[in-house]
Amino acid sequence: MGNNMQVNGKKKGKSWGKKLNAWLHLWLGLVSGIIVLVVSITGCIFVFQKEISEWVHHDMYFVQPQKTAILPLSVLQEKAQAALGKETPVRNLIAFKEPNRAWEFMAYAPGDENALTIFGSVKHYKAAFVNPYNGEITAVHDFKKDFFVIIKYLHWSLLLNTKYGQPIVGWATFIFVVLLITGLILWWPKKWTKKTREQSFRIKWSGNFKRVNYDLHNVLGFYSMLLALIIAMTGMVWAFKWFQTTVYVVASRSVTPPKRVTATSDTLALPLATGNPLDIAFTTMAKEQPKAKRYSVFYGQPTKASPIFMSAYKSKETYYDRDDYQFDKYTGKLLVRQTPKDKNAGEKIIGMNYDIHVGAIAGLPGKILAFFASLICASLPVTGFLVWWNKGKKDKKKKNAVQVAERERAAVLTA
Repeated sequence: MGNNMQVNGKKKGKSWGKKLNAWLHLWLGLVSGIIVLVVSITGCIFVFQKEISEWVHHDMYFVQPQKTAILPLSVLQEKAQAALGKETPVRNLIAFKEPNRAWEFMAYAPGDENALTIFGSVKHYKAAFVNPYNGEITAVHDFKKDFFVIIKYLHWSLLLNTKYGQPIVGWATFIFVVLLITGLILWWPKKWTKKTREQSFRIKWSGNFKRVNYDLHNVLGFYSMLLALIIAMTGMVWAFKWFQTTVYVVASRSVTPPKRVTATSDTLALPLATGNPLDIAFTTMAKEQPKAKRYSVFYGQPTKASPIFMSAYKSKETYYDRDDYQFDKYTGKLLVRQTPKDKNAGEKIIGMNYDIHVGAIAGLPGKILAFFASLICASLPVTGFLVWWNKGKKDKKKKNAVQVAERERAAVLTA
């Protein structure tokens, strides 16, 4: 019985469900293959961008530690602003607890919102790197031309304006999730025997090219499936608002959106005579967070009433474990503080999204896993296409052989 059942002397064919699954896997793979390849290989390259960038541009990112105290943040910002120029105002900065790091002052502004490419939609994206001990500029870097930023934009939206490119990437990623599921169904053996286990879990390196290619697609696809699903779904959180909402609702078990408290600066307040408001705010946060590895300052929308946003990160690289602050820009007074304990499960999981996506949430081992998972994902459209191509050539060769046999048989009958 089972798969060897015969009807009228013929083997029972595949069910319509299996035929549909195979058809979906083939044609969805062909439709999305190029985009999946580009997104996966750029993601693979981007995983270790921090380590590679700091190695290539060591003199830009690092300084010689000094025994003297660091300069006030307001002084460092003035020097960074002078290096960047008035036309590119500092919007945010990163200060490090590590004594050998230059502090980064970023200037970013959007461009034409209807531009076709990402380059037209970004007016400028520069940074001044400042020695915190003496205020010397270690470098002014144009991130709009930075290799890894271009890789990130290629990964994010295929170098198109976000509103054009990200939906394309998002739907290709959605299709990739479907491909992973249909691929698992195709991979699943009809019977669990010693032979099928070897075929399903091992690559037969001694086989011919077609067999090795098939195994690379089949076996590596299975081993990478769980990580590939995690990477793909975290990517979909950015691409689709509905998917982000779904993740939030499932994690928080609530349909109530999180409360977003944004304070306002007192536009009628007089600056404190004892110091610069920026320095007062930064000192307050640093004293409250002595174990933080790095701090960020973001000025928000450039309105008179907008506060200064600051964050203290507990890790050197991840973003989810942090305390967020809002300060009055005129007095340096603390207005709002939010810790991870103040967030529900939905907010926490959304906040972890980037760190999960790049593997950084698990440290170096996580980034290594993300690297190889992305590399395998990049290979699947290639090996899958070759499986289809070779099968087509085999079917054509078989069809030609049948046609030759029929002509020979007809020739014998008419002789």
